[in-house]
Amino acid sequence: MPPYEYDPAEDVTDLELIGGVEPLSTGLREYDPRWRDVFDHHAALIRSALGARALMVEHIGSTSVEGLVAKPIVDIALVVARIGAEDAYLPDLLAAGYELRTREPGHRLVRTPARDVHVHIYPVGAPAVDEYLLFRDRLREDSSDRALYGDLKRQLIARPWTDSNQYADAKSQVIGEIKERARASRPAGSRFPPS
Repeated sequence: MPPYEYDPAEDVTDLELIGGVEPLSTGLREYDPRWRDVFDHHAALIRSALGARALMVEHIGSTSVEGLVAKPIVDIALVVARIGAEDAYLPDLLAAGYELRTREPGHRLVRTPARDVHVHIYPVGAPAVDEYLLFRDRLREDSSDRALYGDLKRQLIARPWTDSNQYADAKSQVIGEIKERARASRPAGSRFPPS
């Protein structure tokens, strides 16, 4: 991939949440192998819409981890060359049927009208992409951390959340601990993700 292209001067400076705050209204489901098919379909749709401008398309989030409970929303990480150059990717994603939900520094989010697929868009080299993959791969490989995270999600989903972002924030401490264990278990000198 080309070197990191994020330039704050060409990007937005504030969070824009199209449609405002939304309550968490989706419960957890047991792992469904059809989520992989949903990802494959949308990955092909994104690649068809963007061609070579889709530098990376990865299945992330809980639906990407076999055996983990999840909200039935397939999360996808999409890497583009320049996040601030929206004309290079956003119109084609909107034409493919996605809707813009979030615009913030270094990140865009488009989703399906049914809200069952979220595409997180980042520029080349964005640390968030490495963090998503580190966390995903740890949960895929470590049954103890997968169980810990699943139990936390079950506890949190039982509460009412007027803002779905608060639910996500409530998981951050445990996510951080799991990622630290993932980093500690890597061989010395290894790079994540591998080249």
